[in-house]
Amino acid sequence: MPKSTWKIDEIRKQVAVIDGNKAPTIVLKNARYLHSVFKQWLVGNIWILADRIVYVGKEMPSNLDNTEVMDLEGKVVVPGYIEPHVHPFQLYNPHSFANFSAQSGTTTFIADNMNFVFSLPNQKAFSLLNQLKKLPFSFYWWVRFDSQTELDNEDELFTNKSVLEWLERDDVILGGELTGWPRLVRGDDLMLHWIQVAKNKGKKVEGHFPGASEKTIARMKLFGADGDHEAMTVEEVERRILHGLDVTLRHSSIRPDLPQLLKGIMEKKLNVFDHLMMTTDGSTPSFHIDGVMDKCIRIALEEGVSPIDAYNMASYNIARYYNMTHLHGLVATGRFATLNILTDPFSPNPESVLSKGVWLKKNHQKVNSLSEIQWDGLGPLNLSFDLTDDDFQFSMPIGIEMVNDVITKPYSISLQFTKKELPLGKDESYLMLVDRQGKWRVNTMIKGFDTGIKGFASSYSNTGEIILIGKSIEDMKVAFNELKRLKGGMVLVENKEVIVSIPLALNGTLFDGDVEELIQYELALKSALQERGYRHSDAVYTLLFLQATHLPYIRITPRGIYDVMKKKVMLPAVMR
Repeated sequence: MPKSTWKIDEIRKQVAVIDGNKAPTIVLKNARYLHSVFKQWLVGNIWILADRIVYVGKEMPSNLDNTEVMDLEGKVVVPGYIEPHVHPFQLYNPHSFANFSAQSGTTTFIADNMNFVFSLPNQKAFSLLNQLKKLPFSFYWWVRFDSQTELDNEDELFTNKSVLEWLERDDVILGGELTGWPRLVRGDDLMLHWIQVAKNKGKKVEGHFPGASEKTIARMKLFGADGDHEAMTVEEVERRILHGLDVTLRHSSIRPDLPQLLKGIMEKKLNVFDHLMMTTDGSTPSFHIDGVMDKCIRIALEEGVSPIDAYNMASYNIARYYNMTHLHGLVATGRFATLNILTDPFSPNPESVLSKGVWLKKNHQKVNSLSEIQWDGLGPLNLSFDLTDDDFQFSMPIGIEMVNDVITKPYSISLQFTKKELPLGKDESYLMLVDRQGKWRVNTMIKGFDTGIKGFASSYSNTGEIILIGKSIEDMKVAFNELKRLKGGMVLVENKEVIVSIPLALNGTLFDGDVEELIQYELALKSALQERGYRHSDAVYTLLFLQATHLPYIRITPRGIYDVMKKKVMLPAVMR
């Protein structure tokens, strides 16, 4: 449970406001506000001192010296929205995505720590978290117990010492997500120990159980899982709730399931809304053109969910689940002054946003941005090696075939590799994964990714290694060299000319700029890839999950081509 943050002298000042000996900083009067416990719309006045609500009720303060008084007659106030399952590293970074999300009312993140684990020692990562903690936005974190891929040094990254250091932080409020849950079934007692430590500290444990059977769900509950966000049908929602898990309904760029899940829940008249939450699950930038959690609320309202249940699924339910209603999710005395002011209950994109007592948006206009932070340790990607003709050797029997955006299967390669260029119009391309230190490479073919991409390079991947895809070895080299010049990014090349690129200045994986600008970069890249035969919906996720061994059936990893089901390396990485 997150600790309260106010010191004795601050609490004395807050009580002095009630006594009339001190004026509040802001009063929102005549507010029609959602009381999430009563599940009613009430009318009253909200007094705020600095970052805390000090009173909600019928009274007005007797002392209004220098107080900002805003009359909200005709308006609606709801708690700031909470995103309970954020992967804040999908090209954007935690700071930029928070700055963007706040403008549509999402002012609290519960976020993945994976990128920090791969990129930084704990103390440097904690320094960044401490900077983020000071902003008028609420950041909470979860701690990973596995890498989602096959690494030679996984035991060095996910040590008992490292994981326990993360679990000691009060802004780390859960463990997981349990993408490596089969290890529990196979007897991994270290992972089970971490789960027990998290539970003993009052933290939740999040599952990752797509398509799980009833017995698997039961096993995971016994191991310690509290919730799961992978339900893809209403029957799977029921199964999780039957076994005592709370369920986060997902609406993401690769799994936009929320409308059909809510439709099924409404049709079956399941009285489970108190145990439901919603998430966009780390969607790529352009998915958020029309919002973040406000987007989920809008979908719920369109599916006939009552406004009170819709807003609670994006605020109070999450706060209650994570034992932090003393700070979040409730328009009531003692909570953070984090509020969204709406024109009406059916318009979840707020006209004004107050976060920890700071106006970030007012009367439909952005009035404040989050202060910049210092990205110590996440500098430009400096590649100290070149690729030569010897690196582009593709004589192997097994390739990777894409089934959809993220699912892959093995296929037998029949092409001859005597030329430096494959024919356009065919759906097979060269695929390489290269260590960012230049120590090793993995070469294979990918089928079903595209029909016309000649050269593409990306330093954005699950582990931050370099991905190369293309039909022309020369264009792949040019793309790599441009990536090296940019010191991180994504680059599409055709006939030795750069067609489009995205600079990723923070460690080669994150964009150092506004999300609005990043969206335009991403849309340009997606358009160019689709024009060249990329046949799926989200290329960014495809690149991210090429290494992800929590998905079937075959992956390209730092250890080599890996069979997920047999849990073995089929073709090892080649040392350079």
